[in-house]
Amino acid sequence: MCTSIAFFDQNLFGRNLDLEVSFGQRVVIAPRRLAFPFAHRPALADHYAVVGMASVAGGLPLFAEGLNEKGLYMAGLNFPGNAHYFADQGADPAHLAPHELLWLVLGSCATLAQARALLETVRVTAIPFSPRLPLAPLHWHIADGTGALVAEPTAGGLRLYEDEAGVLTNNPPFPFHRANLANYMGLSPRQPENRMAPGLPLSCYGQGMGAIGLPGDASPASRYVRAVFLKENAAFPAARPGQVMEFFHVLEGVAMVRGSVVTPEGKLDETLYSSCADGEALTYYWRTAAASRVSAVKLTEEACAGDRLLALAPEEEPAFAFARPAPLA
Repeated sequence: MCTSIAFFDQNLFGRNLDLEVSFGQRVVIAPRRLAFPFAHRPALADHYAVVGMASVAGGLPLFAEGLNEKGLYMAGLNFPGNAHYFADQGADPAHLAPHELLWLVLGSCATLAQARALLETVRVTAIPFSPRLPLAPLHWHIADGTGALVAEPTAGGLRLYEDEAGVLTNNPPFPFHRANLANYMGLSPRQPENRMAPGLPLSCYGQGMGAIGLPGDASPASRYVRAVFLKENAAFPAARPGQVMEFFHVLEGVAMVRGSVVTPEGKLDETLYSSCADGEALTYYWRTAAASRVSAVKLTEEACAGDRLLALAPEEEPAFAFARPAPLA
C-alpha cells in the first residue's frame, strides 16, 4: 500500500510508504563509483549517483524510491496478485531482477525518454536478492520534469503506460485507475450549483461541497482518485520551501493513520514515511510518522563522487520545538 505522486511543472516527486512493519529503511546516497551488481550483466561500476530511501543488505541499497543526479525519479510500489516475474532461464542481459531495475534505470538514464527506451528492452525475472530476502511484488513509477511513466510486470511482459495524471497507487492494474477517474469528473474545489432540482431552493450549507463524493477510504482505488484531485487542485506558492511543504500536504491527504487499516494478519498498516525529491535542487526530503519533522539531504558533488554508500537512519522519535511567548508590546 503506497502512493507516488509526480508534479511535473514543479519538478517535485515523492511518495507515501505504507506498510505494517518497518523494513529497516535508511536514507542513503549511492555515489557514482559504488558498483551495482547484476545477475546477468556486468556490474555498473560507474553510474549516476542516487539518493533515496532503502534497506541496506550486503553494503548495497535496495531502494524503495530514489532520485538520480540528473533529476530522474523512480519508485517501487506494492502490486501483489498482479506482478508477474518470469522464471530465470540463464544468462541473458535483458533479464533483470526486480531490485536491479531501479539500479539500472537511475544509474544509467538521465531522462524519462531514456528510461522508457531502456525499459522496452528488459524482462523482469524472478531473481531474489538473496535467499533471506524474498521477492516483493512491485510495479514502478518513473518521472522527471517532462512527465511520468508506469511500468507493470505482467505475463505478457513489462507493460509501459503514459501517466498524464502523475499518480500511482497499488492494485488493480494501472488501466483500471485511469478509467475509474471518469466516475469523478463532476468533483470540484468550488461550491456546486443546484443542477439536480433548479426549482427547489437548495443552497450550500458549508465549504467544500463541490467535492462531495470524493472517496475517503484507504483502498488503492480511492487513494488514486483522491491523490489526483488533490494534485490537480494544489496551489503552490512561488518560493521553493513552500512548494516542498505543499507537496507534503498533498501526501498527507492520502496518508494512512495508524489503526485505520488492519491487515488480515491483524497488523496495523500505516504511512511509515513520506518523501519529496526535488529534481531541480537535487535534494531529498522526508518525514516519518513517528517524528513528523521534515529533514533533507542534498546530492552534492562531494557526496556523488565517492565509492562507499552513505546512509543515515530517519528520525523515529518526536522532537518538539518549544517556543517561549513574549509579553505583548
